[in-house]
This record gives sequence, structure tokens and C-alpha cells, in this order.
Amino acid sequence: MIIRIDDIPVNYIDEGEGSVILLLHGWGSNITLFDGIIKALSPSHRVIAPDMPGFGKTPEPQQPWAVDDYVDFIIKFIDSLGLKEFGVLVHSFGGRVLFKLNARETLPYVINKAVLIDSAGIMPTKSLKQKISLKMYKCARSIMSTKLLHFLYPDAVENMRKKRGSADYNNATPIMRQTLVKVVNEDLKPLISKISCPTLIIWGDNDTATPIDDAKQMEQLIPDAGLVVCEGAGHYSFLEQPAKVHGALKVFFG
Repeated sequence: MIIRIDDIPVNYIDEGEGSVILLLHGWGSNITLFDGIIKALSPSHRVIAPDMPGFGKTPEPQQPWAVDDYVDFIIKFIDSLGLKEFGVLVHSFGGRVLFKLNARETLPYVINKAVLIDSAGIMPTKSLKQKISLKMYKCARSIMSTKLLHFLYPDAVENMRKKRGSADYNNATPIMRQTLVKVVNEDLKPLISKISCPTLIIWGDNDTATPIDDAKQMEQLIPDAGLVVCEGAGHYSFLEQPAKVHGALKVFFG
């Protein structure tokens, strides 16, 4: 299905009937990865999942976005569908959107339940080695960007970026790279405790993108939260252990 939000044609899924559950996908992902969850929940719930701008079949924004821009987008998407009360299930980057969405004042709707699956939002603490490496990289990039050296070695800066950059960064378009930089450099830990609705946290204990310690911190910060650990699973625990995850979701949402 397609709906236009600020002239952006947004691809989304809207299946089932009953209480509403909104799904927000992770960075570099799209709604197709939620197929199993949608099939599990749609027999008894109305499940809605948009491809956020820059992912799946929804075009990227015309300029780099921050998390707040995605929050503005989701609010307009919710308003367009006339939703008043719903649960939210997020994975990875979707968690960042939820934390900032939930912190907005005077929202015209109610989030009654939340599920955090391998959610982002807590900024990792850099080791001394990582801090030194980052400073050396920035220094080398600055030197190689001078006119003379850039003329002599035109690909040097790009090669340095590819070697150092994450897969998400290297695979993104220029606009989405700038968006990613804005997104990951924001620590949302102070907002996590503002989630007051019942919350289910699902995590892979082998997750290296958002380590299990993040899940334990979120469980402590959110007043009404419970943690389900998927032993042996990584950052996509809902794909690696679907039976366990789907069972937990059915019990939680009812």
C-alpha cells in the first residue's frame, strides 16, 4: 500500500483487524523482514508497518534527516491513518524513533504497549584505543584533504572512509550516510525511562551491534519492563529464533 506523507510516497503494510500494533524497522532494513511477525500477529491484531524514508520501497529524504525528522514523519503517518491508541514494536533504529516519539509532549494518541527488539538508543562508551584511533583518522583525513594531496591522491580519503566505515555507512547513499552520522551520534538513554507503558524487551545475547548490556540497562530504566533473552542469537533475534519471539509476542499482546 502507498500513502503520501509530505510528497514522499510511503510504502506500508496494513493487515488484520483488532487492536493496532505499529512496527518500526531497523537501519538498512525494511518491512519485509517483519513478514513472520506480521503473520503471527495479524490473525488477532491490526498490524501496520511503514518503510521509513530511505529504506525499502520508500524514497530517501531530499536532505539528511536526524531522529527527530523521522519522529515527525511517523507522527504524520499515524495521523494520516487516524490511529488513536496502539502498541509499538521496534527493532534496532526503530527504537531511537520510539524513544523520541514517546518523549514528545501532548501527543494526540496513546501508546499502550511497547516491544523493544535489539533496540538502539544507548551510545556505546569508546575505549581509549578507539578514541586514539578516531583522532588519528580525523587527522589523516584532514591532511589528505588538502588541495595538493587530494590532487596527487584523489581516492585516498574515500579509501580511508571505506576501510574505517561500517557496512551500513559504506552501503548508504551520500544523503543516508549523513543521516546515519546524525542518528548514531545522539545518546537517547535519558529518554528511555519516560516509557511508562508495559514493555517487553527481546534480545539476542550474542548481539554485537547493540550488546545485551543495553537490554539490561533498558529493563532497569523502564518502570514496567520484562526481558526475554534469545540465547545464541545476534542482532536479528526475531529472525534467528522466530518461534520463541512469536510466542512471547502473542502472550504479551494477548
